[in-house]
Amino acid sequence: MALNFAQLRAFLAVVDEGGFRAAADALGLTQSAVSHAVAALERTLGHPVLSRRGRVAPTAFGEQVLAHARAAVAASAAITDLAERKRGGARGTIRLAAPPTVCQGLLPDLLARWQQELPLVRVRVFEGEDDEVAEWLACGVVDIAVLVDPPPGSGVPIGEDDFRALLRTDHPLAALPLLDVADLADDPFLLTCCCCERYVRQAHAGHPFTPRHRVRELGTLLAMVRAGMGVSIVPGLVASTLPADLVLVPLRTRVARRLVLGGPADRQWHPAVTAMVDSVRLSPRSSGADGTT
Repeated sequence: MALNFAQLRAFLAVVDEGGFRAAADALGLTQSAVSHAVAALERTLGHPVLSRRGRVAPTAFGEQVLAHARAAVAASAAITDLAERKRGGARGTIRLAAPPTVCQGLLPDLLARWQQELPLVRVRVFEGEDDEVAEWLACGVVDIAVLVDPPPGSGVPIGEDDFRALLRTDHPLAALPLLDVADLADDPFLLTCCCCERYVRQAHAGHPFTPRHRVRELGTLLAMVRAGMGVSIVPGLVASTLPADLVLVPLRTRVARRLVLGGPADRQWHPAVTAMVDSVRLSPRSSGADGTT
């Protein structure tokens, strides 16, 4: 059985990118080359690893192969990059995952820093909810992630993000320096149904809480508040995409989430991941959404 890493990389790319064309773009190959690599892998293994009916997805056997393929490709990349690092610095393509508000509010500055300090490292960003990001890192879909309130580990904190009330600028409470959650009781409340929900409920602890609408997408939430349909509580990093007619007001009782950048907890980090984390650790700490460090 003559497996090779090109076949495994092609298989992983098709799974992670959701199709052969996207995988080809990610790998810098032709779609035909990716298709031939996966077909060669299936011939070598004697079983199909992908189902091509409708949306491309791993077969049951392919699911069993996935974790081993990730480990093999990651080990090969780590060995290669260790040698490259000896010859002049970290390099390689690194997959980074983070929640949407972090991608919008913190990642642009980090990406600019890494581009300057680690010019041979290419970063591909994957956006997902808190639990998705943690799962991607644990399963090897990504190499590094910004995790929300993770257990103690070897990552580096990149900020604390305070939750704030989201109001129209013409709302009677919009000019207050601070407000209590009870002050929002007269307005319909729009609840974000993603991983921020537990923080919103924490902010309402001890107060009646009956959301009028449950909204998943941030863009939808902003549009509904702009239309006067209610108010909400959101992470402070939302400020980076806030329209001019909306405002964030700090809460008197602070509720915050801790943001930590790091690699996987149960396997060796890619050398470029170590370099990225060290870059943040050795530089002045990034400010949180509330301006603290």
